[in-house]
This record gives sequence, structure tokens and C-alpha cells, in this order.
Amino acid sequence: MDFLKTRITELFGIEYPIILGGMLFVSRAELAAAVSNAGGLGVVAAGTFLEEEDVREEIRKTLELTANPFAVNVPIFKPNSERLIKIALEEGVKIIATSAGSPRKYTAELKEKGVVVYHVIASVTHAIKAEAAGVDAIVAEGIEAGGHDSPDQIPVSVLVPQVVDAVKIPVIAAGGIADGRGYVAARVLGAEGVQMGTRFMVSKESPAHEKVKKLVIETGDSGTILLGLKATGHPIRVVRTEVSLAIKEEEEKYPEKIGGILNSMTEAAEVYYSGNIERGAVMCGQSAGLVKEDLSVQQIFDRFISEVKELSSDYCA
Repeated sequence: MDFLKTRITELFGIEYPIILGGMLFVSRAELAAAVSNAGGLGVVAAGTFLEEEDVREEIRKTLELTANPFAVNVPIFKPNSERLIKIALEEGVKIIATSAGSPRKYTAELKEKGVVVYHVIASVTHAIKAEAAGVDAIVAEGIEAGGHDSPDQIPVSVLVPQVVDAVKIPVIAAGGIADGRGYVAARVLGAEGVQMGTRFMVSKESPAHEKVKKLVIETGDSGTILLGLKATGHPIRVVRTEVSLAIKEEEEKYPEKIGGILNSMTEAAEVYYSGNIERGAVMCGQSAGLVKEDLSVQQIFDRFISEVKELSSDYCA
């Protein structure tokens, strides 16, 4: 069993089956290119940008920084998702990651144009529907993941093997994975790759403010909470801070008001880019407890690959 060569590496044309999560405000050109240059699949999060042409500019920046494959993540629920996909195609993007909606809306057209499509799901039912829609791979994201999660709240260790059993296309595990140990565990569960967000958010190439990175590093195993269930029906995993706890308390009383706050792009940008962590919640996954230092993306990969090789040799012995 080769733990680092899978259908995912073949599908995406990458060296290692490690995918950058499409994190709002964080998965931008420099970070995406660094992940691709290290042998993984970088991802530009199109949902980050208020202006559509800024997405085009970010893709062009990424193309300047890497000659390796990278993807653009497009949340399907966004009213301008069709336009975002059109921009990605115009700029020559060959891999599209879809999320937050049915991929059936765009998959056939994308496949006709030779684009590889993978879709993020959080249940077996949605995995089966995504495969039927024609996607090439699936990201099975557990409740451990940072940011917007599923109301089903299924952990990755339970979700991945069930999804693997239910579909024939390759599955990528996401949620709570930050090192080689998590990768090997995911492979044993049947996944053929992993998607990581929080680990890469704390990296030298990440655009997140130093205060945000420091906050994540200081977050332990129980240092995240879920917001948004009452306000929006969909949980959002964030760092446990005085601000996020206050939001949670307010949500119990005024869910409609809090829904607007949780979805405010301008407030979130202030948090991530200016380090004004008193202005809002910081999204991150439960893997934050495994993130102990701010490393370069290449250092993260080097440690990750070393761990995988050591552990997989023990496993295969």
C-alpha cells in the first residue's frame, strides 16, 4: 500500500494527496501557490472577494507564483457562482472545487470543457448525489473542521468509511487533520487524500494576521465552539474567545440579529487581515490543538511526509 500515491495524485496531477482547504480570507494566491509548489493542491477561495474581478486578479497572481496545478473553490449557493466559474475558466483554471450546494448545476458543463471537479460534502446522502452529478472526487468533511459545518455534525472518523463504502470515486478526508498521523489514519479509513485548513492558516505564506495565528496556536483541544445553529441552521466552528462566547449568548436571544453578524464579510476581513480579533470570531478547526508553531508551507510538508513515511512503514511491516 503506497500511502502517498493514490487516485487523487493521479487525478489532480500532484505529487502528494494534500489539498488546501478553501478558507475564506485565507486561501489566497501566495498560500495556494506555496501548497502547489510543495507538491500538494493549492486552492483559491473565490468566495473571499466582494468584487468578481478581484477573483480574476487573484487567479492571475497564483499563476505567476506557480506552474503546478491549483484549484478554485466556488460556493454554489452564492448568487454569482456562475460568473465566478466563468472567470476561472477564462483564466485557464483546470480544477474546480464546489461546495455549499448541488454540483449538478455546473458539473456537466465543466467536464465537457475538460475541467476536473471535486465537491465538498458532509453526509453519505450528499456524497451519493455528488457522484451521480458526475464529480470526479469528493471531500468528506467532518464536524471537526473549521468554519461552516454541516448540521448533521458527523465526525470524520465515522463519515469517511461510510462515504468510501457508498461511492466509487476517490474520497478526500477533511476535518481535524493537521499532520502525518491524521493522514495515515484517514488512509486506513479508506480516504485517498486529505484536505487541511487550520494547519495552513498558521503558515508563513498565510495572509492571516499574526494575532490570528497566535490565537490559533494558543487554542487547545477544547478551544473551539460552534456558532450559528440557532441563527442560521448551520454550525460555524470558531475559536473560543470572549467575543465568540458573547456572540453565542446573544444568539440564544436574538438569532436573526446574530445571523447577519456571522455572515458579515467586512467584519470578518477586519478580523483576519487587521488582527482586530475583538471585532468578530476566528474560524478554525479542532486540529488547532495540534498546531504549535508558525512554519513555512514547505516545512509543514517536510514534516508531514516524514511522519507518513515512518508510520506507513510501521503499518505495512
